[in-house]
Amino acid sequence: MNSRGERLASYVILALFSVIALVPVLGVLSTAFSSQRSLRTGFALPDGLHLSNFADAWTRGHFGAYFGSSALVTVTVVIAAGLFSILAGYAFGTMRFPGTTLLFSVFLIGLTLPEEALVVPLYFDLRWAGLTETYWSLILPQTAQSVAFGTFWMRAYFRSAPRPLIEAARIDGASSWTTLWRVLVPAGRPAITTMVVITFMWTWNEFLLPLVMVSSDALRTVPLGLVFFQGQHSAEFSLLAAGAVLVALPVVIVYIILQRRFIEGMLTGSIKE
Repeated sequence: MNSRGERLASYVILALFSVIALVPVLGVLSTAFSSQRSLRTGFALPDGLHLSNFADAWTRGHFGAYFGSSALVTVTVVIAAGLFSILAGYAFGTMRFPGTTLLFSVFLIGLTLPEEALVVPLYFDLRWAGLTETYWSLILPQTAQSVAFGTFWMRAYFRSAPRPLIEAARIDGASSWTTLWRVLVPAGRPAITTMVVITFMWTWNEFLLPLVMVSSDALRTVPLGLVFFQGQHSAEFSLLAAGAVLVALPVVIVYIILQRRFIEGMLTGSIKE
């Protein structure tokens, strides 16, 4: 049992790291609410709540179109990668077939190769297929990247699922398909939610692929749009901070809504084998 001193030390360390993490966030928020004529940056009380900064950033930065592109790409990647990851994770976690270990190792390669090492040959492959300057050049690579992680994640969950539960379903005459969707998936909502949140965050924040694959303004996603907005308004700190807040807001909202199951999934399904 931890002593009072150990608990106090833990709280102090957690508080310290919380302050380190929150100070930059508070600085950005403070700047976002400050007057556009203000030259102050960093952590300081704003000179008022200038909500018009967000409207101006939204309009002048064309974030409406960028949000539409990011939403289309992110939702498609999350749905496709989530479905494929569940199916592949179920196969690797509960079934035995020739080449299981070798095939799973191929999936793990997707977790080890950095995106920077693949983006150039990937660009030429997609250009040869006529997919550059389309949403497919953003959706397909990110789906493949997310499936590599999702398969690893869901395999860990399915391997940790209670074997008596699976055996009871099969004794009752349930097929593998029924066992997956009616027994294991409902029980694995925390692990699935964690995978969805991480995939959503990665896809929404992706910058390199849109930078390389598309040049049309209509196809730009919000991280790329924010960079171009920064180049056009480099001295308008309030507008830049407001744009950064707008870009980060969807990830924050998704996490707040799903945080309970996200934390539960992080603490349970991913650590058992």
